[in-house]
Amino acid sequence: MDASRTNLLAAASSAWDMLAALAVAYSLSLLGAVVILVVGWIFAGYAERWSYAAMGSFRHIDETIKTFLSKTLRYVVLIFVGVTVLSQFGVQTTSIVAALGAAGLAIGLALQGTLQNIAAGLMLLFLRPFRVGEYIDAGAVAGTVREIGLFATELRTFDGLYVLAPNSSLWGTPVKNFSRNADRRTDILIGIGYDDDVALAKSTLMDMLIGDSRVYKEPEPAIFVTELAASAINLNVRYWSASSDFERLKSDMTASAKRLLEEKGITIPFPQQEVHFVPQDLAGQAQKSAKPALVLDQNN
Repeated sequence: MDASRTNLLAAASSAWDMLAALAVAYSLSLLGAVVILVVGWIFAGYAERWSYAAMGSFRHIDETIKTFLSKTLRYVVLIFVGVTVLSQFGVQTTSIVAALGAAGLAIGLALQGTLQNIAAGLMLLFLRPFRVGEYIDAGAVAGTVREIGLFATELRTFDGLYVLAPNSSLWGTPVKNFSRNADRRTDILIGIGYDDDVALAKSTLMDMLIGDSRVYKEPEPAIFVTELAASAINLNVRYWSASSDFERLKSDMTASAKRLLEEKGITIPFPQQEVHFVPQDLAGQAQKSAKPALVLDQNN
């Protein structure tokens, strides 16, 4: 009985010693994990703020891309800290990294279109082919840019419609930016009659251009005879102006050209076609005088 009691006490003492050793070992691991976690959390926040401040010196980088990249750096640091904490408890980090890689690949394949939009959004925000407030034409959509996000770009069309365009469609399509350049050239096609004086029409239109202060003196405005069309002699009125004056100035020039040409007695002809009527008796004579058609004998 005493021997059994002695063995039981020895086993309990051995178990207690083992638990104490494990407690000490895991306490050290837990303490190390807590220290790593706290330091890593602080460092992640510092890395986010530092990267954001570092990108602040580059004015061409948009605020959205600064925030996105700085937060991405923070999460990368936190993931690295998490893997390091798990390694403190003897967890094999190699398998964790492999699992994270496989999960990232699966998510990337599932969100392929979304990731394309994000990548395109980053390129649009970094290279800035257009900015908020500029009018663009991307083929399928045209309008004034209201907001550029990571996934899509908001536009307002000329007739007031709201358009949400995926960034990948804008990045993969040639984009015309009508607001980027301060100056813009305008061409107006005006037709005059064949009986009108071309030199008088050109001088009248040139005086109109020179008399408007919105038309640039350099490059000089010009007027060309471009085509002898079916019903008119086409003149191309070309001038440069500020991009902000484009629509209004073109409308004013078109209206003024019509008024000034009419004051000079120069006509702006409608599309027309000459039709010649042949009297019926002459038409009959023409048919009689026509040579008979040659008929081949199929039997020969």
